[in-house]
Amino acid sequence: MDMSTPGQKVIQQWYKQKNWKQFPFQKEMEAVYLDGYSGLLNAPTGSGKTYALFLPFLAGYINQYPQTWQTRKDNGLLMMWITPLRALTNDIRKAMQEACDEIGLPWKIATRTGDTSAAEKQALKKKLPEVLLTTPESLHLMLAQKEYPKIFKSLQVVVVDEWHELLGTKRGVQVELGLSRLKNLGSLQLAGGIENEASKNVNNTSQLPTANRQLKIWGISATIGNLEQAAEVLLGNSFPKENIRMVRANIEKKLDIRSVIPENIENYSWTGHIGVKLLPQVMDIVAKSKTTLIFCNTRSQSEIWYHAILDNYPEYAGVMAMHHGSLDNELRNWVEQALHAEALKLVVCTSSLDLGVDFRPVDTVVQVGSPKGVARFMQRAGRSGHHPGAVSRAYFVPTHSLELLEGAALKEAIKRGVFESRDPMLLTMDVLVQYMVTLAVSDGFRADELFEEVKTTYAFADLSQNEYGQLLDFITRGGKTLAQYDEFLKVEVENGLYKVNSRRVAMRHRLSIGTITSEMTIRVSWLSGGSLGTIEEGFIAKLKPGNTFWFAGRSLEFVRVKEMTAYVKKSNAKKGLIPSWAGGRMPLSSQLSAVFRDKLDEVSHGVEKDVEVKALKPLFELQNKISHLPQSNEFLIESFKSREGHHLIFYPFEGRLVHEGMASILAYRITKVKPASFSIAMNDYGFELLADEDIAIEEILEDADFFSLDNLMDDIHSSLNANEMARRKFRDIAHIGGLVFTGYPGQQIKNKHLQASTSLLFEVFTEYEPDNLLVRQAYNEALSFQLEEFRLRAALQRIAGQNIILKHIDRPTPFAFPIMVDNLSRDKLTTETLEERVAKMARRYDLSGDDEPQAKRPSRRQGIVRKKGF
Repeated sequence: MDMSTPGQKVIQQWYKQKNWKQFPFQKEMEAVYLDGYSGLLNAPTGSGKTYALFLPFLAGYINQYPQTWQTRKDNGLLMMWITPLRALTNDIRKAMQEACDEIGLPWKIATRTGDTSAAEKQALKKKLPEVLLTTPESLHLMLAQKEYPKIFKSLQVVVVDEWHELLGTKRGVQVELGLSRLKNLGSLQLAGGIENEASKNVNNTSQLPTANRQLKIWGISATIGNLEQAAEVLLGNSFPKENIRMVRANIEKKLDIRSVIPENIENYSWTGHIGVKLLPQVMDIVAKSKTTLIFCNTRSQSEIWYHAILDNYPEYAGVMAMHHGSLDNELRNWVEQALHAEALKLVVCTSSLDLGVDFRPVDTVVQVGSPKGVARFMQRAGRSGHHPGAVSRAYFVPTHSLELLEGAALKEAIKRGVFESRDPMLLTMDVLVQYMVTLAVSDGFRADELFEEVKTTYAFADLSQNEYGQLLDFITRGGKTLAQYDEFLKVEVENGLYKVNSRRVAMRHRLSIGTITSEMTIRVSWLSGGSLGTIEEGFIAKLKPGNTFWFAGRSLEFVRVKEMTAYVKKSNAKKGLIPSWAGGRMPLSSQLSAVFRDKLDEVSHGVEKDVEVKALKPLFELQNKISHLPQSNEFLIESFKSREGHHLIFYPFEGRLVHEGMASILAYRITKVKPASFSIAMNDYGFELLADEDIAIEEILEDADFFSLDNLMDDIHSSLNANEMARRKFRDIAHIGGLVFTGYPGQQIKNKHLQASTSLLFEVFTEYEPDNLLVRQAYNEALSFQLEEFRLRAALQRIAGQNIILKHIDRPTPFAFPIMVDNLSRDKLTTETLEERVAKMARRYDLSGDDEPQAKRPSRRQGIVRKKGF
């Protein structure tokens, strides 16, 4: 007997018309949704996850109105779909609109993002669509409107797409706070629990009476290491656990991952040396593919690769494009449409195309350089073969020799199912301050009610009444320090209602809503009109009229800056500067670094099962000949002397952020034994301490406290400029928390003025209000995100239990050379290119790769081994 509801029958018929079959996870998703549950859908990219949630929602609506669903109009907003990227909304909207049109629902699917025009926003206010695709920032802008509850009065479900990308960020906290308000509005109409014409016909309407009377919330997430926690963060602590479900696709995505192996492995590799050198092999892959995405880790790198392809393969000029976050929105939309239309053979891109956009013509992905994380690589690999059952084909292109071992580690981690966790952010007071003012700008809030509501979120479950009181005092009276400045007195209290009455304050706040902070950007436009995108102010400030630079794949001549716009004209110059953007370097994740160490352990034991390891055999043999290949129970330290000074090189293989903190701490601990000055360099594999004088490292290693966790926090504050680190974090916190205003559109305040303002505020708070919550947050973020303190502790604890291998060598090893090059690549006043300086350094050390050095060198001293417990 067919027990399907009217809605399910309509959806089943649609699947038949499309000649598609529902996956088991899609059927499970349909069942739990119609039964009134909320939860998290875990599905790989390209598996049909959008329809897995959207179609059950349509079925639920048809169940409510089985006789009139094809003619009912003006239903109000029923579903809100939140995405982290504006680029995702267009693709998802088209797929949803197509389904509605084919099923026969007279609905309009609309988007509201930062790219939506003012006219379109006004139209949305007059007539709401049934389904709205939006971003976290736009949700909060809606909450900042007068009488905003009317917008959400018919809302049945909120879906947060790509939740794994938002989790662990302040944008994720924005989503948590927005959902807490939507759940508590009290006037929501809810699917399944409404008395309507379908009440007698729909099955299972009484199974979950509690769930059926609350807003449904669903997240969609790729696989991460903490999925259960991800669901808890999304839903908050007010959802009964019995009403929550986790739906897993359990679809094994077919992956074909290959490393591009250089023909000649260099015994002494350095960062960036191989990357573009492998261009011919990459272009062979492109030629054999239908459509290829070349992913670069930074926008600068994407510009370099695009330029290199254009120079060496001009025949691709008409079928190649670039896509990254700083390009103008119209350019990015054109690229996305051209991909859909199969008009492009190749796109060089960054993380701007990481997420859920469905480009079916793409059959190959090329990753340039290590993605530094397993989940990130899986996400990018999934851009190829982006439909159920298709094979995702991805190539890993190393930018230096040793990075090949990361390629082997990536494949091993995917095989084991090792994925990074996304730790949620807690007690981000700047986001809460912004949210409180947002509610005050619209209809106002009552303090006790909002406190209880905010505490239902995962992020603020531990918020104390005292802390909340400080925030209330801050937004109404400027706190202890700023009370005499009217600019900081934003919210007024009228009969217990906290409201913003100043139109100026309200307008400036709406312009500032959001948590994405970056360097101040300047728009790049043609003299003749038309925009290319944005570049950070710092880069433009270095240019003089007539200078040439490459941006958006074009050679441009800088003309002038006027009103935050850099005007340019076309240049025929073949050479030019490449813009750089802040925050480009990503550290190696803890999961990938652990598998990397496992791979290195295999190498040290002579295991050669990976093609990458076999290719690297000459490099590893030379490393072992000159120094040592550390096993999993060993920690390697190398020491040698050069004309630069005395080098100590440590190899934790924990990522550059951990190494930055560990290097400073260990240097400080050395200076407590013997006064010294150090220059520090690091990469993802290790770090160098360079001193003018010889360091008696053997004696220092005898001290069991050298790698100890004892007094770690004191040593961090003594060895690192904790104040300066916190000051840098405070700049963003001050922006989000509304302490500084960045300016009106087209009239942004200059970067140096913002820095001066936030620095002054930081100093004032530090001196007169040391318990200020935003200052305390700045110190916590500096430790957690810049130093990765928890990971640093774990690394020191691991090293303390390992055998310490100290090797005195007479020249840099293959492991050491990239670290020393990293130091070379820092900004220096020189007319030499980096390649010339590296070649000079290689000649100085006679790094020919020969078994025996050509020049006579002092004999190597035997390495000493310190056993654990030394």
